[in-house]
Amino acid sequence: MDPITILLGQWANELNVASVALKVFISLVFSAAIGWQRSIKRHSAGLRTFMLVTLATTVIAIVENGLGYSSYLLSAAAIISVAYLSSRSLYTSSRNQIRGLTTAVGLWTCGIIGMAIGAGFYTAGLVAFLGLMICLFIFPTLEKSLKDRSNHFEVHLELTDSLYLQNFVSTIRELGLEIDDIEYNPAYVRSGLSVYSIAISINNELLKQYKTHEDIINALQTLEYVNHIEEIQ
Repeated sequence: MDPITILLGQWANELNVASVALKVFISLVFSAAIGWQRSIKRHSAGLRTFMLVTLATTVIAIVENGLGYSSYLLSAAAIISVAYLSSRSLYTSSRNQIRGLTTAVGLWTCGIIGMAIGAGFYTAGLVAFLGLMICLFIFPTLEKSLKDRSNHFEVHLELTDSLYLQNFVSTIRELGLEIDDIEYNPAYVRSGLSVYSIAISINNELLKQYKTHEDIINALQTLEYVNHIEEIQ
């Protein structure tokens, strides 16, 4: 039996008004915390979206348990629906960046947490919630630090003219960097700019030790023919 159910009493795992209210309340609190974190980061799915998805999966799990279904068809359908909804929060920008992936996965995870709580697995829901919060609050800083020290990164580059591409390539090589791939971006064809996605490797040992991606990009931004340059996350 679930440890938290043992602590609360058998009523918490039965179909009654108190247990339903408790499960819905816990689900809403957990999803509100996660939705708030996504909202303050200005992501596509925010507070209400996370709360509604988690509420729906919690209620589905409660109904399924109450009906005594053993095939879990409702739960499977709910998770598939949430996965589809999550995928809708993804979009590819004109800079070849996929945005909203963390939000989409977080929304899907919230659906599973709601399902666990609705089924009476309070401990599993609590542990999953804490794990998700750690991933959203603590790991981004660590991830950014690791990425910034990686020997490989990709940039979105806007040149004032395509004739300057060779100059840019020469400058890159002089800095001890190596271009792995160059992809022309046709989305800016009428902007008057020549835009590329460029994969870069750091070969210079001093750059590897003392310079971050941001330092390198800031240096490249000073080139007179570079209109804009930024790292693709």
